[in-house]
Amino acid sequence: MKAPFSDFLASRADGLKKLVSLLERNYSYVSLLATDSPGFALAASRKVKSVSWKTMTTERGCVVRVYRDGQYSEVAFNMYDPEKPEEIRDRIEAALEEQRSLLAELGIKPYETPMLPDEPETLFVEMETGRLPEKEDIAGLISSLSDISAKGIAEGASDGSPILECQVRAQSTHISKMFLTKNRDLRQSYVYSEGTVACVGVRDDQNKMSYEGISGRVGPELFDDLGALLPKTQEVLADVLSAEKPEPGEYDVITAPDVTGLIAHEAFGHGVEMDMFVKKRALGADYIGKRVGSSHVTMHEGALCDDSVTGYAFDDEGTLAGDTVEIEKGILKTGICDALSALRLSAKPTGNGKRENFEHKVYTRMTNTLFDSGEDTLEDMIASIKSGYLLRGSNSGMEDPKHWGIQCIVERGYEIKDGALTGKVISPVVMTGYVPDLLGSISMVSGDRGVYGNGGCGKGYKEWVKVADGGPYLKARARLG
Repeated sequence: MKAPFSDFLASRADGLKKLVSLLERNYSYVSLLATDSPGFALAASRKVKSVSWKTMTTERGCVVRVYRDGQYSEVAFNMYDPEKPEEIRDRIEAALEEQRSLLAELGIKPYETPMLPDEPETLFVEMETGRLPEKEDIAGLISSLSDISAKGIAEGASDGSPILECQVRAQSTHISKMFLTKNRDLRQSYVYSEGTVACVGVRDDQNKMSYEGISGRVGPELFDDLGALLPKTQEVLADVLSAEKPEPGEYDVITAPDVTGLIAHEAFGHGVEMDMFVKKRALGADYIGKRVGSSHVTMHEGALCDDSVTGYAFDDEGTLAGDTVEIEKGILKTGICDALSALRLSAKPTGNGKRENFEHKVYTRMTNTLFDSGEDTLEDMIASIKSGYLLRGSNSGMEDPKHWGIQCIVERGYEIKDGALTGKVISPVVMTGYVPDLLGSISMVSGDRGVYGNGGCGKGYKEWVKVADGGPYLKARARLG
């Protein structure tokens, strides 16, 4: 079925178009983004069952962007009568005048930027889904999550170690967005969902956790298969409970697709967000057209790269979604860009202008960040390593875009000796290095690929949005600790 576009937004479209027309009398450019995105977030564990109607992306409201005399300003609102656009116009113009007065009082000069183009475009997209979150049987789903949790606790880890807690989570959001200007009317509707199974076990008075997740641009039907994650979670828990601490050093490594995605996100995610180029806070600006990795490295970024949780039709500035080749055979080709940063850099926007919600400003943000597949096999990769590790389980990471340092926290590593897995496990694993060195050491790339969209990404310590990343298995050289 098609995910139906919001009746709420459709019923207000004419009034909001009238608002845009009224504002155009005093401003050279006016755009309006309207959102209506319901959803739910459920969790079940040993003693707790929780139901929330808020996810990372649930929202309902509008934001207006206007341009005059080289300056952009924005006003967000969610209480309005669409039959009285003059009243909304008056409120917005009063807020804009207050902004201008405050800037003048503080002596702050605006960053002068050219006017955004307003090329005619009409788009209406309703993407496929199986079910809708607003129509899901919540009581039935929370019961199913509770059954999975109870089963995990009763069975324990795959090696018989007791499981102290098993938390099962499911969340789904129906996104509807409408972008209006004088010449543009863009509307989109889609559903994304994500679920996780997380287990906490104990051995030798030490508690360890493992988790497995699934996600996609699909509806709550995704959760019909959530129980299938439990056996893998129990198996991984047994691995980390038996794991040893890693011996710090430099090793040949193979990164599983989820760890490959973590590298993509941290290495050439934030580092090529071009609003950082405007602020001169990213080393990537100096490497466009230069080698930053081996010839095995090709990386894509864009909402059209995969049908993931962030596979939209247009971004929050009305730029149509794209598929940007950031790195081609080791050469950094370009970064990604929101519309205003593109104007300031004389570049082309890539469809990566995203807001945390309608009340937050736009930043250049990642969507799908993916390494391209190659032609090698995992078996050949393992056979090629004399001493090293197969790394699995993406936990977290961070980078320094100004100096290209990277740190990835990986859940576990499986020892490889003389071309074979030994059964020894290390955990947790910290992988660090200089981005060009790490990417330059990539020597083998598998032919398959995985994409992962659980969780989200902040800009610094805030501005959280949905992202996805992934790729194939990679063979590289890295520092572990």
